[in-house]
Amino acid sequence: MVVGVVRVFAVVVLAARAASALEEPRALESALEPIRASASLPALGAAVASSRGLEAIGAVGRRSVDAPALVTRDDLWHVGSCTKAITATLAARLVERGLLRWDTTIGEVLGPSIPSLHDGWKRVTIASLLAHRSGASKNFPQDLWERMVARGGSVRAQRKFFVREGLAAPPEKAPDTETIYSNAGFVVAGAMLEQLADEGWEDLVRREVFEPLGMSASGFGAPGTPALLDQPLGHRRAATGGFAPVRLGPGADIPAAGGPAGTVHVTLADWARFASAHLRGERGDESYLKQAQWEKLHAPLAGGEYALGWVVVPREEWAGGRVLRHLGSNEFWIAEISLAPEKDLAVMIVTNVADDAAEKPFRETLSALTTAAASGK
Repeated sequence: MVVGVVRVFAVVVLAARAASALEEPRALESALEPIRASASLPALGAAVASSRGLEAIGAVGRRSVDAPALVTRDDLWHVGSCTKAITATLAARLVERGLLRWDTTIGEVLGPSIPSLHDGWKRVTIASLLAHRSGASKNFPQDLWERMVARGGSVRAQRKFFVREGLAAPPEKAPDTETIYSNAGFVVAGAMLEQLADEGWEDLVRREVFEPLGMSASGFGAPGTPALLDQPLGHRRAATGGFAPVRLGPGADIPAAGGPAGTVHVTLADWARFASAHLRGERGDESYLKQAQWEKLHAPLAGGEYALGWVVVPREEWAGGRVLRHLGSNEFWIAEISLAPEKDLAVMIVTNVADDAAEKPFRETLSALTTAAASGK
């Protein structure tokens, strides 16, 4: 099946990459539908971008398995932990504004407002948090999340409570000794950015990332309007087989205070704008960030495989060099972004289900799109 998809898609991608940025992006639906149908996914979407912008886009399937409404290219998709690259990019913007240094520590920023701050956290830098080298556990204790939600209040107040309580205990591991993937660490980083800018993380992301990059449709949380099927719904595995939609409400996403780790939703075109900015940065463009910040964002910290918000694969054949990648899920959606700077290529894949059933179609989609692009070099 993949070979057939590559043949169908090759002309699409090669034509798209030769087109000017002013032309309409090429359609991917004919390439995506066989993969979606074979895996029985509710929906599948993908986009291809270069430093010039969006090159190709497509979305197939249904917004909910129990309704006929079809997804569209303009629909919103929850990207889960792919949000981490957005939080790191926000940090880079604050570095350029002089509000932050990459070696700014938790103790400097949060120490004065958290008297109970454990000594083990005081020297941890923002860079270590964003590269999963802070020593923080994956999520902090589950009961802390539950207490945070139960106490109510604004999202920023909940986040502040979560960070204060979490940082009263010591790090799980000594900082900067090993990589521990940590959602909690990104929430701490988000709280630091809020403290320095005296503004909520969500508002900072809108002003410093979404607006300058033209991501006008992007936002936070599970997308859509309650009681209306105006956007795709996330899905879970149904007890009777197949998938069941997750209705909008408190259980449709992680707590909003966890935003810096994974609550962003985007259109595929908006996500392509974000990917294109990072590809332009790799090519020396400084219109959004200076080169020093791009280099910092994309380079792993010593001893780790993570850059700031990105997993770095040293080399993949299709990419002609290293790949910047991230996978994201809130347990009801899955999204993946892969940047190949040497090929000036980015591929974004989304679906509205989070299950092992998505692994094979994601692999097939990435293989089809990247093989086709590579064949034209």
